[in-house]
Amino acid sequence: MTTETGRRAGIGASVLRPDGALKVTGEFAYASDLWLDGMLWGVTLRSPHPSAWIRSIDIGPALAIPGVVAVLTHEDVPGEKFYGLERKDQPVLAIDQVRYQGEPVALVAADHPETARRAAAAIRVEYEPREPVTDPWRAAFDPSCPAVHPGGNLVRYQPVRVGTVGPEARTADGARAEVVVTGEYEVGMQDQAPLGPESGLAVPADDGGVDLFVATQWLHVDRDQIAPCLGLPPEKVRISLAGVGGAFGAREDLSMQIHACLLALRTGRPVKMVYGREESFLGHVHRHPARMRYEHGATADGRLVYVKAEILLDGGAYCSSTPAVVGNAASLGVGPYRVDNIWIDAYGVYTNNPPCGAMRGFGAVQACFAYESQMDRLAEACGLSPIEIRLRNAVGQGSRIATGQVIDSPAPLAEMLREIAAMPLPPERPAAADLRSLPGGVAQTTRGEGVRRGVGYAVGIKNICFSEGFDDYSTARVRVELLGGEPHVLVHTAAAEVGQGVVTVQAQIARTELGIERVTVAPADTSIGSAGSTSASRQSYMTGGAVKAACEAVRRRLDELRAAHPDLSLEELLERYGPVEETREFRHRPTRPMDPVTGQGDSHVQLALCVHRAVVDVDVELGLVKVVELAAVQDVGRILNPLALEGQIHGGSAQGLGLALMEEIQVRDGRVLNPSFTDYLIPTILDVPPMCLSIKEYPDPHAPYGLRGAGEPPTLSSTPAIVAAVRAATGLELSRVPIRPEDIALAAV
Repeated sequence: MTTETGRRAGIGASVLRPDGALKVTGEFAYASDLWLDGMLWGVTLRSPHPSAWIRSIDIGPALAIPGVVAVLTHEDVPGEKFYGLERKDQPVLAIDQVRYQGEPVALVAADHPETARRAAAAIRVEYEPREPVTDPWRAAFDPSCPAVHPGGNLVRYQPVRVGTVGPEARTADGARAEVVVTGEYEVGMQDQAPLGPESGLAVPADDGGVDLFVATQWLHVDRDQIAPCLGLPPEKVRISLAGVGGAFGAREDLSMQIHACLLALRTGRPVKMVYGREESFLGHVHRHPARMRYEHGATADGRLVYVKAEILLDGGAYCSSTPAVVGNAASLGVGPYRVDNIWIDAYGVYTNNPPCGAMRGFGAVQACFAYESQMDRLAEACGLSPIEIRLRNAVGQGSRIATGQVIDSPAPLAEMLREIAAMPLPPERPAAADLRSLPGGVAQTTRGEGVRRGVGYAVGIKNICFSEGFDDYSTARVRVELLGGEPHVLVHTAAAEVGQGVVTVQAQIARTELGIERVTVAPADTSIGSAGSTSASRQSYMTGGAVKAACEAVRRRLDELRAAHPDLSLEELLERYGPVEETREFRHRPTRPMDPVTGQGDSHVQLALCVHRAVVDVDVELGLVKVVELAAVQDVGRILNPLALEGQIHGGSAQGLGLALMEEIQVRDGRVLNPSFTDYLIPTILDVPPMCLSIKEYPDPHAPYGLRGAGEPPTLSSTPAIVAAVRAATGLELSRVPIRPEDIALAAV
């Protein structure tokens, strides 16, 4: 349990996280640190092929190794053999074929991790490799392309149709497009790159069930996928959240959960599984790569007339959350701009590439890179500045987005654009600058020759909470009792703390609503109702709403007791009547699915805006980029914890920087070429620049405290802002991210 005290530690205070010091000092217990006497170690045998038939599996050599306790294949799965986040299309263990490199084929439990690894390597699998489907365009549009799954390669197609596009398009006042810009854009496969690998401990229980301690993002949906595969009722699969070393969407899907439970139930002993770094890259989903074609038509003075777009998302071998990612890309595909005519075709397809699913920004990131690149092209074609083109088309409260949904809460985009434009720029680089401040950093690859500065702007719009009719809710139990002679609050939810600070926020809400200083937040587990996923920037909104509702119910009961006994203190009331406890569910306002033909519908709960300005120095001869400064203006509705909020904006911006300049899983013929932090590059402290933040508070009347989810929007706009700055410095089109050094240097030759 975590306990915080402090008289001014309610909503609006920069309350320190209870796990912060432990993580900094290395004392925090992560899932990979779990241990029980007598436990076994589990290891997964994975396919080396992206696509192959399995002709035979011989586990005999593995079973013959001393110390090996169990070896399992698909034949040992006692319940359902398939699971999935949105569709049950993924086998627990491969049955007759494999569809991606790294697909689990068999499991081993042994008394030592090295023994388990040797045993897994000893399993003999006869594969018949086949040509993998790796081109998403071919998977989507070529009738001769083999089907990755029996139903075909299309996971979801979502059109958006408003008005008409092309030469016939007109604005509401009759204006037609006099300026047309087109572009093709590509986003590479980004990884969430959590520093903590997938890990957990499964413990068989006396009632025939299992207790699982695991790093995850969604306890109850994990349970609801695990239990049918184990052949158990949900109540016999009890899950507790273990220490999470980062998530960003990678832990929404299952990894080792079912496997560890299978081994524990088969052996009757606790089983621990911890992925190595290479296995982690193969064992979790990634950001969907995207290919996009856009056409923008505008009046001569820069007012949008129409937008036409084709968005193709590579979902890889299994469905995961591809349908929702497609929905987000389609519904937000024109960005936060007023436009009367829209034609979007968004596709998500199966291939034999690595599975892709949730990652911070979730479909909106890919679209944002394309539509913001287009807005810069349009600005140039119209002779306008990047700020002015956006001001002339910016949405506001009362505007409609592409789905026809009206923005019914503040959307101060024009104000945000003007503010970021007015922010002072960082000083020019002096002629005798420290070499470490130049592109190439401490490697001292340049003396400043060929280094040019560029400035770029971008805007992003992101949906908050789940969309399209999903019954999204969170549950909270709040108990007030006398502990050590003083009032004490216990808050219990299943909200996964993955580093974003929801534990702190829950305690702050309890102090604010109940006026009691001592608050404990119980560990998250499935003994209470679902809190939903820690994704979609939703936990402060949803679990915060649930905690607030439960606290209000407790406060009403306490007020009744006070009214009946005005002469008694709170301590005396609790001593006489005992603890007061209430459980509440919180649901946001309803949404509905996008129309399958027109894409229209009120599909989102809430929308959030962020604006970025990037300043970069580019060595055009070496192709190296240094981000000198990032500035951001973001509307968060209401600040709950200023320090934590700033951390979220910094973190989201850093991930956008990674996508812009360095992060990409290299996949060739369905095989991952760089499954390590040696070759998959992520921003370090040397890459992340100083940030200038302006946080706006325009409360959303539909949300608890008026808050607006804040974790994802910075990831959208930071990427295109950085790319725009590099374009400004180099004059290059740069239509693909991440930008590689050769994209700049070779173009300069």
